[in-house]
Amino acid sequence: MRGRTLLVYVGVAAVWGSTWAVNRVGLDDLPPLRFAAVRMTIAALLLLPFALRGGAWRLLVGEAGPRVALIGVFQVALPYGLMFVAQQWVPSGLAAVLFATFPIWIALLARGLLPGERLTPAKLASAALGIGGVAVLQLPHLGALEGSGPLLAGSALMIAASVVAALANVLVRRHMLAVPPLATTAGQSAVGAVTLGAASLLLESGLPGTFTPRALGALLYLAAFGTALTYMGLYWLIPRIPLAAIGAIPLLDTSVAVFLGAALLDEPLGWHLAGGGALVLLAAALAGIERKPPG
Repeated sequence: MRGRTLLVYVGVAAVWGSTWAVNRVGLDDLPPLRFAAVRMTIAALLLLPFALRGGAWRLLVGEAGPRVALIGVFQVALPYGLMFVAQQWVPSGLAAVLFATFPIWIALLARGLLPGERLTPAKLASAALGIGGVAVLQLPHLGALEGSGPLLAGSALMIAASVVAALANVLVRRHMLAVPPLATTAGQSAVGAVTLGAASLLLESGLPGTFTPRALGALLYLAAFGTALTYMGLYWLIPRIPLAAIGAIPLLDTSVAVFLGAALLDEPLGWHLAGGGALVLLAAALAGIERKPPG
């Protein structure tokens, strides 16, 4: 990678790594879908002036509109809804490790949806290692059913979010390379905000929530840095680096998330997190190995 590309790549990974701990902070005061909906609403409002000034809005009301809306559902509404609900029960470090199975799903989905993508032995091995890593992560909780139900359910939701996000990135690679990153980011944030807001009204009516200074700070950070800037960076990167490198971003952001979870939230670093996390990250690394086709 060249200097600017590397800087954007590392910046996106580092900021995304920090969002796991910030999510946990905000969820202490707000219900998950409401929290996610407000986050995306702020992000869409931050991006709106740039979309209007650059003329990106014309693409959103034209031919690219339905595609941007579809990506908004799969890249924002579904995965963020699942992640925020899951993080009520899953510590931030463990949540990040589970989401780090993302490169495995991106490799498997790309094989079926993108021409020329192959399932190499390394990618098949990564799938087996990833499954093994998730099993190790959950071993301490499988032996004691009492109190483990929410954690296991949250872990399943986190993996589902990873699968959906992987599908979204494959769809972007296949259908959205001609659409400027600003248009894609603004459009998907708006679609995600509306979808998550509707889900919150439907499912969280009557649940308590307070916009404390702590929650507002979390929302502003997540909207401005964890959503608007990072997704613009992601879509800027997608046509410039291999898809496998996009899939390897969790290798970096997971390390940041686990460190911050332990340092700021006093989350334990047990043997299962170390061992299972190592297997998941090794699986993610293997999934990122690309080999040129023969000839």
